[in-house]
Amino acid sequence: MTQKDYYRPIPSETGRWRLAGGWVRFSQCELLRRGAAPEIVDEIPPDWLARLTAPRPSVLGLSLEVPRLMAILNATPDSFSDGGLLGEGAQAVARGEALIAAGADLLDIGGESTRPGAAEVAVSDEIARVVPVIAGLAGAAPISVDTRKAKVAASALKAGAGMVNDVSGFDFDPCMAKVVSHSGAALCLMHAQGLPETMQDDPRYGDVLLDVYDALAERVARALTAGVSAAKIVIDPGIGFGKTEAHNLAILRRISLYHGLGLPVLLGISRKRFIGQIGQAEAAAARMPGTLALTLAAIGQGVQIHRVHDVAEIKQGLRLWSALDLGMSG
Repeated sequence: MTQKDYYRPIPSETGRWRLAGGWVRFSQCELLRRGAAPEIVDEIPPDWLARLTAPRPSVLGLSLEVPRLMAILNATPDSFSDGGLLGEGAQAVARGEALIAAGADLLDIGGESTRPGAAEVAVSDEIARVVPVIAGLAGAAPISVDTRKAKVAASALKAGAGMVNDVSGFDFDPCMAKVVSHSGAALCLMHAQGLPETMQDDPRYGDVLLDVYDALAERVARALTAGVSAAKIVIDPGIGFGKTEAHNLAILRRISLYHGLGLPVLLGISRKRFIGQIGQAEAAAARMPGTLALTLAAIGQGVQIHRVHDVAEIKQGLRLWSALDLGMSG
């Protein structure tokens, strides 16, 4: 079998090229191969260079020339961090408005917990949870619906959502691709190994960084075949979804590799369990500092969209980072 090469851009303040048309520059890449040590190279194949440097199109009207915050709004009783705390209906809408006021660029509204060990929620229940909240917030900010189910996605899009965030990457519901392609909605394809009920039992990879890259490439190809426009697709490596602490860290250390797919990258690490384990914060709500640290590290590798709980705090950190590194404000 021919050895496959992967090229990870190495951020550099004085780099020759802009990564994905954004705020990070690079001149060199790490050449990554399975079973071999990384090698720093100056020569980058034209196809890889084209994908790494092409400016990314806007997502839901949001330019990706600067990092964006996606606020998590869970209309669920059992999410790992805030299940049952945000309420339903008017209370959840008010929470969404507060997140926007705190600096959220877009909202991700979900009605089914996908925490490790979570059970599947009936379609009718999930629709009843998310549609009133989406309808109440439609027009206030761009909205994504966090769902694996085609019927939920269709109802959410009709209520005012503009993006489908499918944590299964089209693996769960065979009808999801048709719903997304026919609607013209934006799409986030995430990588997960297994279902929430069992995904953390014993996740294994040959090379997690490269295995996830290949799996995402396959999901993107499937979406394109189904008629989804490449300009509408965002990818997410799925931190914590069928991955150990070591797997998560391996991805985060070299997350700039995923720009090689030629698409915007979304990262969801907010309050995840491994942050608590490393940062010695048992309670999920106490993991904001660790979340901020990893968010800024990922921004330093050009990751464009960050899915977070603690919008005001992360936004404050982003403003300070921007003032120091980019001279940006806002």
